[in-house]
Order: sequence, then C-alpha cells, then structure tokens
Amino acid sequence: MITLLVSTILLILGYVFYSRYIERVFGADRNRKTPALTMPDGVDYLPMPWWKVFLIQFLNIAGLGPIFGAIAGAMWGPVAYLWILLGAIFAGAVHDYFSGMLSIKHKGLSITEITGIYMGNFTKQFMRGFTVFLMIMVGTVFIMGPAKILANMTPGFATMTFWIWIVFGYYVIATMLPIDKIIGRLYPVFGAALLFMALGLITALLVQGYTLPELNADTFTNMRANADKFPIFPMLFITIACGAISGFHATQSPLMARCITNEKLGRRVFYGAMITEAVVAMIWATIAMSFFGGVGQLNDIMIENNGNAALIVNTVANSLLGKFGAVLALLGVVAAPITSGDTAFRSARLIVADFLKLKQGPIKNRLMVSIPLFVIGMLLTEVNFDIIWRYFAWANQTLASIVLWTITVYLAINHKNYWITLIPALFMTMVITTYIFLAPEGLNLGKDLSYGLGGLITMAAGVGFIIFLRKTKTQ
Repeated sequence: MITLLVSTILLILGYVFYSRYIERVFGADRNRKTPALTMPDGVDYLPMPWWKVFLIQFLNIAGLGPIFGAIAGAMWGPVAYLWILLGAIFAGAVHDYFSGMLSIKHKGLSITEITGIYMGNFTKQFMRGFTVFLMIMVGTVFIMGPAKILANMTPGFATMTFWIWIVFGYYVIATMLPIDKIIGRLYPVFGAALLFMALGLITALLVQGYTLPELNADTFTNMRANADKFPIFPMLFITIACGAISGFHATQSPLMARCITNEKLGRRVFYGAMITEAVVAMIWATIAMSFFGGVGQLNDIMIENNGNAALIVNTVANSLLGKFGAVLALLGVVAAPITSGDTAFRSARLIVADFLKLKQGPIKNRLMVSIPLFVIGMLLTEVNFDIIWRYFAWANQTLASIVLWTITVYLAINHKNYWITLIPALFMTMVITTYIFLAPEGLNLGKDLSYGLGGLITMAAGVGFIIFLRKTKTQ
C-alpha cells in the first residue's frame, strides 16, 4: 500500500512541478492562436473544451496498454513500479507534451511530417511507412483484444470472429466521420469510465483485505518465471510501454493538437493525460501482483494461459465487483482499446493524407485512403495475437525513441535545454537495440553480445548528436 500511495503522490508532484518546467522550456504562449482556431475544417480541425480534449487524449493513448502491459509487466514484480514512475514523469509525459505542442506549432502536422522537418527527408520517408505500419498493428491489436474479452463475456452466443467483425465495422464508421460526431461526444464519457473503473477495482481490492506488494530491498529483483530468459533490461521496458513511454502517443497527440484552443492548455492535456495513464498502470500492476496471492502465482496463471491478460481482467472484475460491476468494468476495458484502435486508423489516414496532400473534407478522399488500411488490418487479424502484440510492443518503443531524438534536435536547434529528452532518447535507444538482438522474436543472440551491440549503437547515436551540435554551433 505504501509503495502505491507514494508512487501516486510522486506522479502528481511530477505533474505539478516538472511539467511546469517543461512548459517553460517549450515556451507555450497563451496569445498565439492554435490550428483549431486558424484552420477549422469541420472534420479534424475543430475547437473543443480542454476537459473534453483531455479525456479524449487519455482514452486515445490508454487503450489496452496500461492494462495488458501493466499486467504482463507485473510478472517481473514490484520493480515495475519504478519504471512506471520514472518513465512517465521524465520520459513519457515529456514525449507526449512535445509531440502535441510541436504539432500545434506546425499547424497540426502529424508526427511523421514533424520528424522530417528536424531529422531530414530520409527519416521522414522512413517514419511515414513505419508509423502507418504501427498504426495498422495498433488497430489490429485493439480489435483482437476487446474481441477476446467480449467472446469471454458471451460464451455460446457470439464467437471471437463475430466480435472482430462488429468492432471492425465500428472502426470504419468512427474513422470516417468528423471528430466531433462520435469521438467528441462519447469518448470523454468512456475516458472517465476507464479512470473510475480502475479506481473502483483498487478500492474493492483494499476493502476486501488483499495484501498489496511493496518495493523494498527484498523485492527489488527479477521475480519473473524463467528470469534468465527474461531480464529486467530490456524486457520490462518493452512490455510496459503505455504506462511509462509509448511512441503510439506521439501519433495521437496531433489529433488533439488540432482541437486544443490555447497553447497553455497543452500541459493539462498532453502531460496530464500521460500521468493519469501512469496512475492507471500502477493500479493494474498492483491488482495483478495482489489478486492471485503474489507475483509467483501471477506468473503461473499467465504462463498457463499463454499470456492471456484478457482472462486476468475478466477474472479480477468478476471477483472484485460482482456480476453487475464486472459488466460495467469490462465494458470500460473493452471501450478503451476500441476507441484507441479507431483513432489509430484515423491517425494512419491523416498520415497518408499528409503524404499525398489529399484534403480530407470530401468523403471520397477519406474512403480512398481508408479502405486499403482497413483491408490490411483485417488480414492481420488472422495472425496469432501474441506475435502481433510482441512486434507491436517493440515497434511502439522504437517510434518513441525516434520521436525523442526529433524533440532533442528541435531543442538543440532552438538553443533550449536538450538534456531533458537526450537522456531518455539514449536510454530508449539502448532498450530497443538490445531487445531486438536479445529477444526470441528478434535475433535471439546471447546476453553479453546483445548488451554489447546495444551499447555500441547507443554510443554511436550519442556521438552523432555531438557532431550535430558542433555543426549547429558553426552555422
């Protein structure tokens, strides 16, 4: 209980103090008009109240990440708390804030175009393809995840295939409509429901007398089954993404950058939503480590069920909240990934439209871009969910690393404190490179070789940045 309470307080303090410093570094100006006010188009650029934008942003970036990722990350034990706490304050929330604010600065451009401005044309072209691919993977993951939960809730009535088609049909409608028709009306409600659901579950856990895990000298260790095959670094930092730092968020922030009406609201919306998501991740990690009697028991159940976090969610909700409460909680868990999935496809549509310079007002233009994306997404639903999830997780953190480097270059060019993103950028570069060398779904090399190669690439990136700095100073 103490670890969860202290971590939550520190997350709040991070928002209160560190986010203000980050805002000063960027130089948010309340008198500068935002794209929502200067470029309204009736589809994607629409002014909205800040509280509504905040709840939509929270729901968009949340999805299954702070639930499924936190449950899987809890298999390593209470050390997961430390990554969520430090990752969210110093990396994830900073990443999200600058992603949104740079989009506002550049007339609502998507993150791929912003990357091109600061990192060059080659990086922009790579990011266009890579990000669209990631968005389709996100949409696919967020079809299959809720479909699994809904199938578990309706045995004998509807199969997973049935629910995949239902969710997919909704995606098509929500992605095509103007942002204020469904997203602007329903998503703030779903966002609030997701937050209250997490708070309801942790309250029930405490009332029913479960023992909550603590991070101390004894538990500051790798508690995962087969720990030798799953070292904390880099595996934990890939597994828990959305609760700490996630590249997917950089694709979502520009959606709300097109709706926010004042730059000074960016701190609440972008930094604040990430901190809120971290609190949700903390809660779900706590529930996962407590409900089954400990981290060891959680590992046993997850391994027995092939890592099916949807089953964990279903079991926990039914036991802690009863049938009626469980239905409400599970609907909240289902709504989160579905809403993130459709905004992922929406982001993909906008990225492709930016590349093709195709106005998205006419519905025929939206159809022209969206139909191929939906076809690819449906084909990917035939691939094993666990395989899709693992590659999504690595691609997600790779995007986060590229975005952090983009922000660092922006800060350096404008003579601002680039250390606030350089350190996270170097760390995440080490994470993603080591992971792809070490992981079974990667090159499956030995630990020493993987760490060595990851370290060399990270050092090369650091040296490259130093050379860039020197060139910048001489120009």
